[in-house]
Amino acid sequence: MSDRCLLYYITDRTAFPGNESARRWRLLEKIAEAARAGVDYIQLREKDLTTRELESLARDAVSAIREASKPAPGPWPLTPAFLINSRADVALAAGADGVHLRSDDISPQEVSAIWRKGYVGTAALSCLAVRSTAAAGAHGENSPREPLIGVSCHSPAEVAQAAAHGATFAIFAPVFEKKDDPTTRPTGLTMLQQACRAEIPVLALGGVTLSNARSCLEAGAAGIAAIRLFQENDIAETVQNLRSF
Repeated sequence: MSDRCLLYYITDRTAFPGNESARRWRLLEKIAEAARAGVDYIQLREKDLTTRELESLARDAVSAIREASKPAPGPWPLTPAFLINSRADVALAAGADGVHLRSDDISPQEVSAIWRKGYVGTAALSCLAVRSTAAAGAHGENSPREPLIGVSCHSPAEVAQAAAHGATFAIFAPVFEKKDDPTTRPTGLTMLQQACRAEIPVLALGGVTLSNARSCLEAGAAGIAAIRLFQENDIAETVQNLRSF
């Protein structure tokens, strides 16, 4: 079992009640809450937004994270790494730390190439350099020119491929049956255990709760990724419970 459980909050503003303005405000509030609670990664996964809307929300999220984060005693900084789902261009423009790729997306190598080309001369340079330095204690030494790249995987082979192509970490899913989609076949703990033999950290996603998270860590997962587990609960309490295993 990992010495420290990595925690990955995936956003879904559509789960909040109200109109678009209310959902957006609630999401930014939740992102700030996650930053204060010491979550390691936050992925902005608002796939229905236009490029302009996504970039605007991403910039506001970066500001919310920066304002909510503060120095703390101990080896773990409270500034989470901020990733944008699939869109390297938006991540660069907003000053994010990297991207999260679908299993059928472009390769991590292609993202790194896009990042290096797009980074020079952009307004993201100073912003990302500061945030990358702040996050380095939790996530390893990352040059401002090198993005953090997570990849969604559904089999041990996909995790191995992601590692071979330069991914920073993999999100393996769905480990358990999902309440909102009982027709999706879970991969199970045995497959998760096999996936965790890869040379990159593997985080468990899909139907993960406080009651079954320990079994994921015992199977070799480096951490837990979730939407509802964080978004529908007090994040500080959830983080404390997950890190007590």
